Amino acid sequence: MNLRPMRPLLASLLGALATSALANEAPQPDPAATLNLTVENDLFGRTDKYYTSGFQLSWRSASADPPVWLAWMSELATPFFPPGGTPRWGLALGQNIYTPADTLARNPDLRDRPYAGWLYGAFTLISYTERTLGTFEVQFGVVGPAALGEQVQNNVHDLINVDRALGWKTQLKDEPGINVILNRQWRINQPLRADDPRGLALGLVPSLTVSLGNVQTYGSVGLMLRVGSNLQSDFGPPRIRPSHAGTAFFQPDGRWGWYVFAGVEGRAVARDIFLDGNTWRDSRRVDRIPFVGEGAIGAVLIMPWARLSYTHTFRGPEFRGQTRSAQYGSVSLSFRF
Repeated sequence: MNLRPMRPLLASLLGALATSALANEAPQPDPAATLNLTVENDLFGRTDKYYTSGFQLSWRSASADPPVWLAWMSELATPFFPPGGTPRWGLALGQNIYTPADTLARNPDLRDRPYAGWLYGAFTLISYTERTLGTFEVQFGVVGPAALGEQVQNNVHDLINVDRALGWKTQLKDEPGINVILNRQWRINQPLRADDPRGLALGLVPSLTVSLGNVQTYGSVGLMLRVGSNLQSDFGPPRIRPSHAGTAFFQPDGRWGWYVFAGVEGRAVARDIFLDGNTWRDSRRVDRIPFVGEGAIGAVLIMPWARLSYTHTFRGPEFRGQTRSAQYGSVSLSFRF
C-alpha cells in the first residue's frame, strides 16, 4: 500500500495537534439532549467467553442554558476540563457479563476467568471545545449474584436457543463497587480538499484515561484514526469502558455524514475485580496480566437526528493461561431530542 499521498495530510494533522490550544473555541450551544443505547456481544466474533456481553443506556443533557449547579461544577473542575469549554452532564445504566472459556462445565477450571456480572449506574460531567474534551465519571453498582448476570445471560440463551452457561454457582460474590474515571480526548481534523472544508476529512483522536476504584484501576493511552465527513460531530463512537468510550452525545452540523475508523489502545492495569477476585472475601481469581493491548475498527453513520455505529474490538490476553485474544462487536444507536 502506497502511503506517500497520505504523508502531507498526516503531517498537517500532527502539526495541528501540536498547536491545538491556539484555536480551541467552544462549540455552538446545543438545545438537544442525546439518548444512546450501546449493546456489546462476543457473538459478533463467533465466540462465547471472557467479556461475553454488555449493555449501556445513557442520557446526555443539552449544552444550551446549563443549570447553575452544572456551570459551578464545571468551574470547580477547571484544572481538568479544557478552559472555556461547553458543559454537559449525563446518567447511565449498564451491565457487563464475564464467563470462562468453557461455559458447559459446572465446575470450571480454576485457571480460567471467573464468572462475574457488574450492574452499575453512572453520573458524568463533560466539558468540551472544538478540539478538546474532558470527562469526569463516577460508576457505582454491584458485582456478584445481585448483578443478575446469570439470569440475563441464560434467559437470552434460552430465547435464541443456545446452550446455557452452567457454572454460574462459582461466580464472584456480592460486593459493592465504585469507579472514578477521568478522561481527556483531543480531536484534530484535516479536510482532504482545501476548497471544501466541510467535505471529506482525515482525523486523529488521541485519548488519556485514568480509572480508580475497587472494580477497575488502570491507566490507558489510545489513538483513533478517522476518515469521512461530519467528524466534528463527536469524539468517536460510544463504547463500554474500559475500552475507549468516545462520546455518548453527538452534535452534527445538520447534514448527513459518515466515517470509518481504526484505533489502538494500551492499558496498564493495577486492579480488575473480574480477574483478581473479590476485594474482602475469598473467591475465584486468575493471574492478571498487567499490560493489555486493544485494537478496534468500525464505521459510523450520522444523521441530523440520529447516529448509528458498529465497532469490532480485538482485545489481547488479560490473564496468564488465556490461550486466545478476545473479540466482540459493539452496536450503538443514539437519538437527539
